[in-house]
Amino acid sequence: MNIYHCAVRKTASQWIKSLFSDPIAYRYSGLLTYDPRFYNWSHPRVCPPNRIALSLFFSRKRFDTTPKPDAHRAFFVYRDPRDLVVSSYFSTKDSHGPMGDVLEVRRNLREKSKKDGLLYLVDHLARKGTFNAVRSWVKAPSTAEVALFRYEDLVGPDQAAQVDRLFRHCGIIVPPAEMATLLDRYSFGRMNDKKGAGAVSHYRKGEAGDWRNHFDDDITEAFNRATGNLLTLLGYDEPAALSETELRRPATT
Repeated sequence: MNIYHCAVRKTASQWIKSLFSDPIAYRYSGLLTYDPRFYNWSHPRVCPPNRIALSLFFSRKRFDTTPKPDAHRAFFVYRDPRDLVVSSYFSTKDSHGPMGDVLEVRRNLREKSKKDGLLYLVDHLARKGTFNAVRSWVKAPSTAEVALFRYEDLVGPDQAAQVDRLFRHCGIIVPPAEMATLLDRYSFGRMNDKKGAGAVSHYRKGEAGDWRNHFDDDITEAFNRATGNLLTLLGYDEPAALSETELRRPATT
């Protein structure tokens, strides 16, 4: 039995990694986690048998063509792509580890105003295929092995039930009391406290709708051009034009 955690960046990948790597998850799954980056993607099947493969930033096509055992489960986590853009902006500009093209993008963001930086990042994410990767998972035919989960549900007020649903999809049944312990152990507030004040952006606290504090008409137009009908496919509201009042309205928490 293998489990595959698939996603795009800025969808709580590190938090999910922590949940599945915890002894509580191991107690009820018997599966150790496996991050192929630590092994330079050396395994011919991406992940050895009987492991949980973490943070696979794959399109659905790449996942489907990856060799897998017959017994497997996979899940893909997505979020409002507007919040993804904002989270990516602050993370890449201020705190993300120097991997891939992060340093180059950080340099570009720091040379620009916030508005120009967000416009640049929308284009950058589109060219990297981030939005198309999300689209590929949502448009793929439904199968028993693969389930999709919304970031906002996993970190929202019904978190315990939603994470339990995720674990059950993976064949992991955690008693409610231990699930509560697990979620408390990796609450965003507790994880931020461990890293120290200011070390982690507030965009990792799971706030939804924060894009309203940063998008203006120009950014909204660029985003809509880059993503097409993605918001509709994902089930998020798709305002054609936002008033200045709406744009300045504080995000709800």
